[in-house]
Amino acid sequence: MRKIVVVINGKGKAGKDTICDIVSRHFSSVNVSSISPIKEIARQHGWNGEKDNNSRRFLSSLKKAFSEFNDLPTQYLLSKYSEFIADQEHEIMFAHIREASEIARFSSMVPTPLVTLFIDRPGLGRYDNESDDDAGNYTYDYVYVNNKPFKSLEDDFMRFFNSIVGSA
Repeated sequence: MRKIVVVINGKGKAGKDTICDIVSRHFSSVNVSSISPIKEIARQHGWNGEKDNNSRRFLSSLKKAFSEFNDLPTQYLLSKYSEFIADQEHEIMFAHIREASEIARFSSMVPTPLVTLFIDRPGLGRYDNESDDDAGNYTYDYVYVNNKPFKSLEDDFMRFFNSIVGSA
């Protein structure tokens, strides 16, 4: 299989990490997030790792500031992309990106086959931060509705994902 980049997005608790874990049982994959360097900076300055609404709002604001200041989130993803291309082990790179402008920017800079995937989960509310609340405001290549019971999720998603991999 050739390498493919999957930009994955969805609101908090939509099941993105669960989906990535499922794929990792079937393909050699790497999972990176544009928020990772921001979380590291936040931890160094008192954030305790919580994912409550206040913390989500804080991280969203901090990420926006770094994006405007020095494009840290995209530059971080591009460095991880370079590592992915250089390694011989991984077939799929999941790049978690929330903001539409950053999805478009990263996608335009990656020559490897790339698809965008939105994980939708009915019933999720608002988080009062633009990163989470605007997650659906992008024209994704694929949308997966995560509404299956957990025990049938893997088979259902892998049928869906194999059709993506086959057409990329």
